[in-house]
Amino acid sequence: MESNSYQFTAMRGIQAGRAYYALMCPLKLVPKLFRFDDEALPPELRAQRVLNRTRIPQIARYIVDHTDEYILSSLCASVDGELEFEPVATTGPMRSMGLLRIGMSATILINDGQHRRAAIEEALRERPELGDETISIVLFADGGLLRSQQMFADLNVHAIRPTKSIRLLYDHRDELAKLVREVIQEIPLFREFTDLEKTSISNRSLKLFTLSSLHQATGLLLGKSRNGHIGPEDLDRSIAFWSAVIAQMPDWQRVQRRDVVAHELRRDYVHPHGIALQAIGMAGAQLIAAHPKDWRKHLAGLRTIDWSRANTDVWEGRALIAGKINKSVQNVTLVSNVIVQALGLSLTTDAVQLEHRITPQRPSSKPLKRKVG
Repeated sequence: MESNSYQFTAMRGIQAGRAYYALMCPLKLVPKLFRFDDEALPPELRAQRVLNRTRIPQIARYIVDHTDEYILSSLCASVDGELEFEPVATTGPMRSMGLLRIGMSATILINDGQHRRAAIEEALRERPELGDETISIVLFADGGLLRSQQMFADLNVHAIRPTKSIRLLYDHRDELAKLVREVIQEIPLFREFTDLEKTSISNRSLKLFTLSSLHQATGLLLGKSRNGHIGPEDLDRSIAFWSAVIAQMPDWQRVQRRDVVAHELRRDYVHPHGIALQAIGMAGAQLIAAHPKDWRKHLAGLRTIDWSRANTDVWEGRALIAGKINKSVQNVTLVSNVIVQALGLSLTTDAVQLEHRITPQRPSSKPLKRKVG
């Protein structure tokens, strides 16, 4: 072992017949210890993906804004250089505990956690006092480029990002998510027929809505985002609005009465899908702004809309592309335009321009049909 080395108290384990080590590293050492592959190299000569630079300030801000409760999962890295482990004992359980020495000339390459590493470096510039806090590191002896690439693939092949709905369910910092969870609990239809875990609903599911769709729709209704201030009046408005909408949606009520199953509505109609919820929320914001005192009575216009997916004159190119639901930002606005007009409101200038842009693409140039149903 070279005379100059980093020393850490560590635990030694075995995976696939190879030794690896778990240790605690002060945050201030993380930028010094771990390097990146040269991003100028082609992918086949790197052991890491190129950094997504937009993620780094997001993670750094999370650390800085939540210094009393942030959590960072372990970094996983490979050591190319001298690595020596001196156990506390030669027998018994303590033989796995000891002192790990890493030569200062060694290269330590991150296999998993490069965005966390970069975010730690950025966070320390703003909050250097965090430097003495620690992050856990899992270290492997380097087995060359091919081994490092395989480690990256193995570490990520089974990683499943949680759905947006379940992130919203467990996120207690997102004020809008907290409000929407309360709305769901207060409205029987939402409480019984909202999937709190999945972002998309399977074909045979008995659920009608998703938490993520209601979150987006209510955000549009209130004009609030994740970090926006939420007050008691926002909760009252949301409960009142969605309750009034449900009163004007006979098909939703049929699901609640068990007269029809949810997947049949999703198969045949536009209104159970997230694009319609968001569009209703968007139109609702315009309605309440135009009629702050009597907006409820105008919601009766929802009954005049023919929501059937067979009504291609209205929905193809607007909510449907080749017969399938398409929930782009533009399509949400286009569906909202139908609702806005059904509620007796005028389209905004931007909405009119959007209508003009899609007119040549639509299967029919007829005016929007309204059919009582």
